[in-house]
Amino acid sequence: MSHPTTRVLAMLELLQAHHRLGGAALAERLGVDVRTVRRYADRLAELGVPVVAERGRYGGYRLMPGYKLPPLMLTDDEATAVVLGLLAGRRLGLPADATESALAKVQRVLPIALRERVQALEETLGFTLADREGTSPTTGAVLTLASAARERRRVRLRYRSWQGAESDRELDPYGLVFHSGRWYVTGHDHRSGEVRTFRLDRVVSAEPGAETYDIPGDFEPVRHVVRSLAGVPYAHEVEVVLHTTLREARTRIPPTVATLTETGDGVLMWARAERLDGMAQMLAGLGWPFTIRRPGELRGAVRDLAARLAAQADPPHPA
Repeated sequence: MSHPTTRVLAMLELLQAHHRLGGAALAERLGVDVRTVRRYADRLAELGVPVVAERGRYGGYRLMPGYKLPPLMLTDDEATAVVLGLLAGRRLGLPADATESALAKVQRVLPIALRERVQALEETLGFTLADREGTSPTTGAVLTLASAARERRRVRLRYRSWQGAESDRELDPYGLVFHSGRWYVTGHDHRSGEVRTFRLDRVVSAEPGAETYDIPGDFEPVRHVVRSLAGVPYAHEVEVVLHTTLREARTRIPPTVATLTETGDGVLMWARAERLDGMAQMLAGLGWPFTIRRPGELRGAVRDLAARLAAQADPPHPA
């Protein structure tokens, strides 16, 4: 049992099977030291399992009398879906503590045979997606804003800017969006009179009010958040016509990178870029013919890239 979560669950099994076990006995059965057993007991307590630590010569660990979790009746497909969702959420940047404790609780109440198969999945599954360091908004803020958006209720928001300054706002939340490891809420901000996007980890407090509102029929929260984040100032605005179909372009270019619009001669790609040499490399990697509209300097960056590639394809012969 090399995985920490597996050993924590094994400790719970031992405590359920015995009235009381000493720290040394638990350490021996789990293959760890006594200090680690204490950490496991603390971890079980954090998960809501009532572990009692008894001190003294004949002390040890036991569960509160009458404590017993019933098995969770999930099919193999359902259990796999739940575990994969939690593992993927942790990888994408969802709060690590919440996903880890939820995963441990789900595994704890599965039937033994299914639990072992699910644990095997957790211990052997690898990801090509790199870990994201997510932000952790308070659960209260997330649930309050989600309920307000569904019920169309205005919210009194206390918000902290990136500089640390706090402000009071009235917000008509249109929707919540999880993007690149962060939570956002977008809606009509009565202080500015505009549709704004706010990071939920900077929300100090959120209180629903009695006022109601309507959401514009054509408003799409995900699209607005992506566009507002893409609007952060960059050195260059780029317009390039890609000579391909809109369907093909969307398979290669995500909305977080560029805005795509179908035109008579192809697909107009609009994007912002810090470096034109990087944009030239992206265009070359797409593999489609293209026409540069602006900026003119991008043409020079493409020529420079072509020259470098040609030089690498035909290196000079040694003397």
